[in-house]
Amino acid sequence: MSMRELDRLKTIQAVVDGKLRASTAAQRLELSKRQINRLVKRYRAEGNAAVVSHQRGQRGHRQLAPGLASMALSIIRDRYPDFGPTLACEKLRECHGIVLAKETVRKLMSEAGLWIPRKLRSSAIYQPRNRRHCVGELIQIDGSDHHWFEDRGPACTLLVYIDDATSRLMYLHFTYSESTFSYFEATRAYLERHGKPQAFYSDKASVFRVNCKRSDKVSGITQFGRVLYELNIEILCANSSQAKGRVERANLTLQDRLVKELRLQGISTMVAANAYAPCFIADYNRRFAKPPRNDFDAHRQVREDEDLDLIFTVREPRKVSHVLTLQYDKAIYLLADTAHTRGLIGRYIEVYDYPDGRLEIRADGNVLPYVRYDRLPEVDQGAIVENKRLGHVLQIAQLIQQQRDNRRSHPAPARTNSGAPPRKAKAAPGTKSQRKINQWDVEQAIAKTIH
Repeated sequence: MSMRELDRLKTIQAVVDGKLRASTAAQRLELSKRQINRLVKRYRAEGNAAVVSHQRGQRGHRQLAPGLASMALSIIRDRYPDFGPTLACEKLRECHGIVLAKETVRKLMSEAGLWIPRKLRSSAIYQPRNRRHCVGELIQIDGSDHHWFEDRGPACTLLVYIDDATSRLMYLHFTYSESTFSYFEATRAYLERHGKPQAFYSDKASVFRVNCKRSDKVSGITQFGRVLYELNIEILCANSSQAKGRVERANLTLQDRLVKELRLQGISTMVAANAYAPCFIADYNRRFAKPPRNDFDAHRQVREDEDLDLIFTVREPRKVSHVLTLQYDKAIYLLADTAHTRGLIGRYIEVYDYPDGRLEIRADGNVLPYVRYDRLPEVDQGAIVENKRLGHVLQIAQLIQQQRDNRRSHPAPARTNSGAPPRKAKAAPGTKSQRKINQWDVEQAIAKTIH
């Protein structure tokens, strides 16, 4: 008999002897009054054995069948030694007909040494990396989406360029989101101010790295990566946020100090913030910058043959159709009908998209004249949006929805006495409501116009 059962026996004896009330005994033993009455009745019939559990000595209801645990463990050891408990449990059920709970499998594998619980695993050690030796050897870049103007303006993104050797802020640029054109604008301003660094260190965002696996023979270089390749600048991507910890810690400092400085200066727009950024950078570097190990500046000057206007563009290859048209950004462009352009039929040429909105079509380095024919009247598919750009995209979608709602000037159809809406008049032949214009129809119309 256990100590708990002895205490219960003394309490029940006191109730039987009339020295203790049943309600008081129930509170002391944390049982109900009805249960106390049952124990008193059983005590009078059986004596001291009444307080002993009747389940003692019997086989547990959840006990495994004899030999089942050893059989399951032998199967796991022979066929699934490197499997996790959940996957091993599924395979035992699907392939061998052994139904066990995954926690039971986890316990069996842990006792056999086939699985180490996460609490017992040795934690990964990330040793700190030494700084680079000189300025311009490695520049860490990152974007921080934050309410920089608090409630005085909408949230925006701050592109941060920080030197790895000195923790010195090199450049700050406020923009709407981390897009390719935003990094084009900021990086060009950086090069014009400091020169070309040896390498940029960034995260794995789609601006810097092609993350999708492609089956075709594509180089997998982003537009930003192509720009840095033409400028002879290396691009490196970090595996974790801790790897580029200098710019990550700088973002936390900026989200505290820069927000308060913008509040004190009364700045609430990105234009004014970009104008104030050099003053803040000078004060920040005076407080937090470290001296480099080597006074040599690794920045290189931009060469005269490197045309930044031509380099900082989005270039996309497009195939010229048999009617001298090509499609880019859901629009069709009609090339001039000349002997030179007719020789380009079936070939791929490049479309140069400039940050200021200009568009050029080039073939073999020559600019080709073109006319924008028409925009494809098709329903847009669901766009793929990164997590960092989701807030900005939702703001744009809200503005577009408001414009579309304001253009809907037609009132709701009036109903007749019977409750049915009046019939709509048939659309005139050739309107968009009657048929959908596709690219083939447009090309055929252009071919008739040319020939």
